[in-house]
Amino acid sequence: MGGSIEVSALHLSLKPPQNGIFSNNRDLYGLNRIGFSVKKRICCKMSQSEVKENPKNSRSSYNRSKVEEYNVAMKRMMRNPYEYHHDLGMNYTHITDSLIVGSQPQKDEDIDHLKHEVNVAYILCLQQDKDAEFWGVDLQSIIKRCKKLGIRHMRAPARDFDPDSLKNGLPKAVSSLEWAVSEGKGRVYVHCTAGLGRAPAVAIAYMFWFCNMNLNTAYEALTSKRPCGPNKNAIRGATYDLAKNDPWKEPFENLPEHAFEDVADWERKLIQERVRVLRGT
Repeated sequence: MGGSIEVSALHLSLKPPQNGIFSNNRDLYGLNRIGFSVKKRICCKMSQSEVKENPKNSRSSYNRSKVEEYNVAMKRMMRNPYEYHHDLGMNYTHITDSLIVGSQPQKDEDIDHLKHEVNVAYILCLQQDKDAEFWGVDLQSIIKRCKKLGIRHMRAPARDFDPDSLKNGLPKAVSSLEWAVSEGKGRVYVHCTAGLGRAPAVAIAYMFWFCNMNLNTAYEALTSKRPCGPNKNAIRGATYDLAKNDPWKEPFENLPEHAFEDVADWERKLIQERVRVLRGT
């Protein structure tokens, strides 16, 4: 298999490659990618051999019906227009200097790319085992490759398209993410399946709780770079649970629509303490 390239489109029709890079003259989702600014583009890793293959014959294990099924479910349950195209390979976006959000690595070569080309030292996987199995991804092989290359592979599984599962899992996932960022040994790659729901929600919650942003500012900071539709209510609910864990507290569903889109300084400090306690649990 030939060397890897980065495809600067996620699910638009692609023109023939120039200088080894696929491009599309339209600006993807309205993002300004002039000059190939790393922080303002979605990178999609494919191999040279995959570029040369006839699209009708590429990836024999790839089942178009699975993609259609997944995207229909995502649009119905997440109520957003975004799609995942497994056949274009792993895609990702630099959110900050230390944080990358993307789709699932599909093969060992993707881990090599993250290690050697992007300086990833930690991977946080939000997938359940059945998610990888659905797409035919050998998760154990991915984990073994991470270990061989010295990448710390962490897991915080949440059920896909399930806001309650996401809400309940956010504190533990953010705890792992915050620890990895604080270690400072390399970039952290956070992924779910498509990188459009669970993974960006974890990244947004981290920025909200630990980077002195309110929820809307964190949400805009991420989605302006990686267009996606993570569940904001799940993040609000997790924030409420961490800040107000009294047994007699008002049910979250009874709160005003925009409650806990911001927190007081003392609440943020309390949230940080409670999240850090979860390290290693």
